Amino acid sequence: MAKSKSKTIFVCQNCGAQRPRYEGRCSDCGEWNTYVEEKIASGPAPAAGDRSWLRADAPKGQALFTLDQNPAEQNLKRWSTGMAELDRVLGGGLVRGGFVLLGGAPGIGKSTLLMQMAGGLAGGAEKIVYVSAEESVEQTAHRAQRLGVRAANVAIVSEARMESILSLCDSERPDVLIVDSIQTVYLEGVDSAPGSVSQVRESAAQLLTLAKARGVSVFLIGHITKEGSIAGPKVLEHMVDCVLSFEGESTQQFRLLRALKNRFGAAHELGVFEMAGLGLREVANPSELFLEEKRDSNLGSAVYASVEGTRPLLCEIQALTVASPMANPRRTTLGVSQTRVHMLLAVLERHLEIQLSNQDVYVNVVGGLDLEDPSSDLAVVAALLSTEGRQELPPKCVFFGEVGLTGEVRATGFAEQRIREAQKLGFRHVFLPASNQKFLKALVEDSPLKFHWIRNLREFPGILFSDKRK
Repeated sequence: MAKSKSKTIFVCQNCGAQRPRYEGRCSDCGEWNTYVEEKIASGPAPAAGDRSWLRADAPKGQALFTLDQNPAEQNLKRWSTGMAELDRVLGGGLVRGGFVLLGGAPGIGKSTLLMQMAGGLAGGAEKIVYVSAEESVEQTAHRAQRLGVRAANVAIVSEARMESILSLCDSERPDVLIVDSIQTVYLEGVDSAPGSVSQVRESAAQLLTLAKARGVSVFLIGHITKEGSIAGPKVLEHMVDCVLSFEGESTQQFRLLRALKNRFGAAHELGVFEMAGLGLREVANPSELFLEEKRDSNLGSAVYASVEGTRPLLCEIQALTVASPMANPRRTTLGVSQTRVHMLLAVLERHLEIQLSNQDVYVNVVGGLDLEDPSSDLAVVAALLSTEGRQELPPKCVFFGEVGLTGEVRATGFAEQRIREAQKLGFRHVFLPASNQKFLKALVEDSPLKFHWIRNLREFPGILFSDKRK
C-alpha cells in the first residue's frame, strides 16, 4: 500500500484561508502576519478523522424521519442549569446533545460560570465531566470548592490530548462535557500546533460527533481576538448550536451574557450577572441595576426602553456637547453606533436648525450595554436636545422610536413589552412613535401612564419641554 504524502500549506489563523505560499497580509480578512505553515496529508485521511468508534452502537441502516411523525420526547429534553439567567439565554435550559461555544475576554469569568453551571446541573443527578486543559486538577478543584461545588457527580480531569478526552467519554458516558478551552486541546494525528485553525477545526468536529451520536451536551470555552470576536476559524461558529458571548470589564463587577446564535431559542437574549467574592450572582431585575445610579438631574440624560432578545430592559443614555477648538470636532460614542449618531446630528441640523458642527459630541450608554436597535434614536435625540439647550428633561420619562432622514419617527416592535417594563419601574411618561398608537389602544386605555405620540422631530422639542406636564 502506497504511503500517503504530505504537503505544506499556509493557513490564516484569523479567518482560516489557505494559500500555497506565505502572505504577509491575508487578502481575505486583511489581517497582517496571521499565516502559519501547516502540513496536510494528500493520501488517505489521517487517523484523527476516523470517528467510526462513536457510531459502533448505532444501527447499520437508519430510516428517514418524515414530518408527519412525532419526534421522540427524550430528544427535546432540557436540563435546568440552576441559574435562571443562563437558562434564559440558552432558550429554557441546556438541550440534551447540544453543542455550545462560550467566548469572552481573559479573566471575565467564563470558567467560573461553567463551574457554577456544573454545580447546578449536579442537583438533577446528571453526570458532568469538566476537562481543564489549562489548569491542574488541584487548581480547578480549589476553584470549584470556593464556588461551593462539591457534588460527587461532577468529575474534573486535566487533559489536553483529544484522543484521551474521547476515550474518557467512551468509558464514563457523561451527560455533560465541558472543555476549557478548545484552543488548548489537540489531536495527535493533526500536524500543527494547538490553537491553530486545523487543530481547532478537527477537535471541534470530533466533539460535534460525540454530541450528536451519543447525546452528550458539550460546552466549549473559546478565546477571543483583540477585536472581540471568537478566535479561530469561522467554521467553528457554524458547527455549534449556540454561541454565547460573556462581556464586561474585568475591573467591574457586572457581566453580560449574550446569545449571538441559538438553534434552540431566541438569539440576542441577554443575561446579567454580578461578580462577587464567591462567584457569579444573578441579577433578577437588570433595569433597576442600570438605573440605580441615575441622578435627580436629567440634563443630558434620557432613559431608553430597550428589548434584548425577549427581555425588556431600561437603560440610561447620556449625551454631552461642548465647544470644540478643533477644525474637525470630535464624535465619541460608547454603546451606540457612531455612524448612527452622525446621522442623527445631520437630521437635527437640517430639520431643527441646531448647529452642532462646531461642537464635540459625546454619547454614552451607562452600564456597558451595547445597543444595536435603531429605536434608541429618540432617546439619543432627547439627550442631545437637553444638553445642547441646557434644559433638563422631565422626570420619570422614557423614550423609544427610530428617526428617519426626513425627520419622521418610525414605529418600533415590542412596544407593549417596553411600556409594561417602564410602568413596573414607576415611570409616568412615555414618548413613542405615533405609528404605534393603533396597535396599543387596549393598553393605553388601562394604563396609568401618560403617552406622548411623536410623528416628526419638528414637533418633538415643543412636546418634550412643555411647561404644562408634571
